[in-house]
Order: sequence, then structure tokens, then C-alpha cells
Amino acid sequence: MLMLRTAYVCDPRYANHEVPPGHPERPERIEALLDLVRRYEREGIVSVAPRAATVEEILSNHDRRYVEEVRASAGKPIVVFDADTAAYSESYETALLSAGGLLALTDRVMAGEADNGFAMIRPPGHHAESDRAMGFCFFNNVAIGARYLRSKHKLDRVLIVDWDVHHGNGTQRSFYADKHVLYVSLHQYPHYPGTGAVNEAGVADGLGYTVNIPFPGGYGDDEYAAAFRRIIEPIGRQFAPEFVLISAGFDAHQSDPLSRMRVTKEGYAAMTRSLLDIARESAGGRCVAVLEGGYDLEALTESVSSVLDALGGEGLDAPRPRGSGAEAVLEAVTRVHRRFWKLV
Repeated sequence: MLMLRTAYVCDPRYANHEVPPGHPERPERIEALLDLVRRYEREGIVSVAPRAATVEEILSNHDRRYVEEVRASAGKPIVVFDADTAAYSESYETALLSAGGLLALTDRVMAGEADNGFAMIRPPGHHAESDRAMGFCFFNNVAIGARYLRSKHKLDRVLIVDWDVHHGNGTQRSFYADKHVLYVSLHQYPHYPGTGAVNEAGVADGLGYTVNIPFPGGYGDDEYAAAFRRIIEPIGRQFAPEFVLISAGFDAHQSDPLSRMRVTKEGYAAMTRSLLDIARESAGGRCVAVLEGGYDLEALTESVSSVLDALGGEGLDAPRPRGSGAEAVLEAVTRVHRRFWKLV
């Protein structure tokens, strides 16, 4: 079996961002993952210490006035940004550490010290827009990571695949007119935040570089595998990314309380292997998963463990599942995107 080296970030300080009682994006998520990585054993896995992102790195994707608003929340008991998103005394510093943890990991992979990685960080990021917090998110970690790869490491093409059950509106907005970052999202639709329709495909130079695959509730491993085979794999290979980032939310799991999807840990592993295939063809295998959602702790830990196994090379030599179903959705996506990509 091919053995790949995986670096990961998972730090107890990510639990310092507090939330109101009963909030799903709770510190216990990181505590469960810390327990997982203490028990997880395989060759080639190494822990990386996170660093705080600099304000300049955050500003690569966010407006200065908004960053100052989040910074002003530091040390205060609570500052409410929207109905789902509030900052507590340590939220700002934790959000910097969240983005910086991903940047530290990308540096390791770009330096060849690891083949791939997993940033187990919080607060999550893909709903955060340039000028607003929303959906549990303050700074858009994966968008900041893509901009960092473009600016510091001089990469020309970055692929972001977002399999969180909620559409990553903030990430889409960040790159909607950008042909250098291909954003692909599979999500339950209609669902929060209401964006991600199939005809949202980018504008100007970015036309065709946003690909939305909006699934109705009830879809699972077979439909996701079909989407990868028919849409994501052919477009990803034609784009030929130099780095693959995964917005890895696990709230499409069949046990998650915030969705009606039926993905299993095996489905997440299969999606990871497909993206590793793309990364190995054009990016030297460079691929980093970034934690987004996932609110059932048992489902979260078993899914993260399966992704870690796949990142390590488990099952890479096995045939990929063909999947089935989702015909109407995938045909609609094909009709929109065959203008830009070779799709059958």
C-alpha cells in the first residue's frame, strides 16, 4: 500500500472560542478531535503547531473595517454579529489561530515535509464574507489559505472543493470573478444560507470557475460519488490545480442534526481519494483538508479518522466507486458548465 505523509493541526486553544449554551459549533468538537489524534496511529503522521495569522494575511480576503470590528470584540464578554455568530473574549485570537493553523500546514506541504494535511481548526470559515461574520464563521480560513498559496507560494491554480452540507457563500463570493481559484460545492439545497444554485457559475474572468452541485435532502454516498465521477473529476483534471484545498464539513453525515443527508464515513473517504487522484496528477499530491462543520461528535470523529486513513494512502489503489442517482441535478450542472469544460 502506498504510504503518504500527513501533517495535521489540532490544538487545545481552538476550544477557547466560546459559544452560547446549546450552540452546535461548540468547543467539545475540538476536544473530541484532540482525543482522536491522541489515539490515532499510523506511519507518516505528524502534528504541526499552529501560529496566529497576521492581520495582513487576514486582510488578503477581508475588509479592514470588518477586521477591526472583530478585533474590537477581544476581551469583551460577548459581541453579537448575527443570530448564529457571536464573539466572546478570546474569539478574535482563536480565529487568528484558526486561519494561521491552515497557513502553517500549507507551508509544510509546500516545503515537501508532508504530502498532504488536515487542519482541524475552529472557528470554521466558509460562510464568512469579506465584510461580515455569519454562520458560525469570522474569517474565511480556506479563502485566506488559497490567497496565501497564490501570493506567498506563487501558485497559479488552486482548487477548493467544499463538501460541507451548507453552501460556502463566503468562499464563492471571494473568488466569483477569479479564474485562478476553482470553487466547487456540493451542498443541500435549499438550505442555509440560501446561495449555491446551479446557475451561480461566476462572473467576468471567473465565469465557469464556480461550480455548484445543489442536492436535495436524502442524498448519500452513491449520489456524491456520481457527482465526483461526472462533474468534479473531469473539471478538476482539466483545471489541473497546483494545490487542492478541501472545505471538509461533516454535517452531511447521516447522523448529523443539521441536515437531511446520508453520507457515511466511507463516503468521505471516497471523496478524499478522488481529490488525491486529482492532486497527484497535477499538484504533486499537495492536498489539505480544512475543518468546517460536523456537529454529531461520534460522526465527526469517525469521519475525520476515515479521511486521515485516505490521506495516508489507504484504498488509493482500489477502483473508485461509480455512484448512481442524482440524474436531474447532475444533468443541470452539465448543461451550465459544458460551455466551459468538456463534460458528457
